[in-house]
Amino acid sequence: MSLGFYIIMAAQFFSSLADNALLVAAIAMLIQSDSPTWLTPYLKFFFVISYVVLAPYVGAFADRLPKGQVMLAANAVKFAGCVLMLMDVNPLAAYALVGLGAAAYSPAKYGIVTEYLPPAKLVIANGWIEGLTVTSIILGTVLGGVLISARVSGQLLGFDVPHFDTGIDSPAEAAIAVIAFVYAAAAAFNLYVPRTGVALKPLPPNPGETLRDFYHCCQRLWTDKLGQISLAVTTLFWGAGATLQFIVIEWARAALGFDLSRAAILQGVVAFGIALGAVLAAWRVSLDRAVRVIPLGIGMGVIVLAMVFVTDVRVAIPLMVLIGGLAGFFVVPMNALLQHRGHNLMGAGRSIAVQNFNENASILVMIAVYSALLGAGFSIFTVIVIFGLFVAGTMTAVLLWYRRNRRVHREEIEALLEIARSEKH
Repeated sequence: MSLGFYIIMAAQFFSSLADNALLVAAIAMLIQSDSPTWLTPYLKFFFVISYVVLAPYVGAFADRLPKGQVMLAANAVKFAGCVLMLMDVNPLAAYALVGLGAAAYSPAKYGIVTEYLPPAKLVIANGWIEGLTVTSIILGTVLGGVLISARVSGQLLGFDVPHFDTGIDSPAEAAIAVIAFVYAAAAAFNLYVPRTGVALKPLPPNPGETLRDFYHCCQRLWTDKLGQISLAVTTLFWGAGATLQFIVIEWARAALGFDLSRAAILQGVVAFGIALGAVLAAWRVSLDRAVRVIPLGIGMGVIVLAMVFVTDVRVAIPLMVLIGGLAGFFVVPMNALLQHRGHNLMGAGRSIAVQNFNENASILVMIAVYSALLGAGFSIFTVIVIFGLFVAGTMTAVLLWYRRNRRVHREEIEALLEIARSEKH
């Protein structure tokens, strides 16, 4: 891999690090304002809503400008979201602005990798991306937990700027101020993201045309016999993964007696498992064999059920690593296959926007259902059982769908796999 690839990775790492630390700080803000438990998951809801609403436009926008410039502008929007939180704007609204920046950032981040590298390196590159992203999730959640802890936040709040009142008076606000500097570091790397030389694509002449173009892109990916399978898997995975973030926090409180700071660290343990699985998948699974990892998604759903029996942190930690490892191993190859098909069908930016739309629509639905279950009085243990059975059941349905495609459309599937196989080298 060249230096340019590592600059892209560094920019992504710091931006994702700040995103995940900020989620913990925003949760702390809601807790300090005595918000109900069911409201906390809506931080993620408001974060991802921009991915869904703006999906037809951010993909086209990412293909219109050099992707380094898009990433820089997106990080500036995220920084502005931090500033709004420090100005006592409602955390849900401020975090929604951060989500707007993230929605613009994502097609550029993944799209530039597809443009910058040959297809033979896409699985390896996705291993890097997911591995570093998950590492940033680990460190970001840990960083957020550490920053809001009594010891560290006390030291941060002890700093004074002579002759200036910062207005930072709580552990959550002190954490957000530090996180804003992490976004600034990401923006610094964005300045050096290389240009790929790929021809820029003009925006459609009007918003209606953009919407129609996006609809046709969705249609093409959902009717592609490999694209539809990989898109279904990643859509279900990211919806489940976002919900699992909040399940782990509530489960750690109920089963292990953890506060938010320690629960955030346990979230990082799950992310550590995902990183291990992502690295192993990048090493062991080639692009043309990506569909063979679907059964691991079924296994992950079944193993999640074991959480209801765990009350000892010594058992909880290896269980979280195992769940994360299975998730990382099966999502990385499917993500690479989806990017490969999308790039061939419609271009990198548009295909990633389609992916983001579907995955984040899944997050909105699953987060809303999770919040509704808590609001209706269901215990976290009942929610875990429902969640695990849902994941195992839907992944089983996708596996049966793929097998039917192989049986009914064998020639088309073999031709598409042969394309992927021919681009391994």
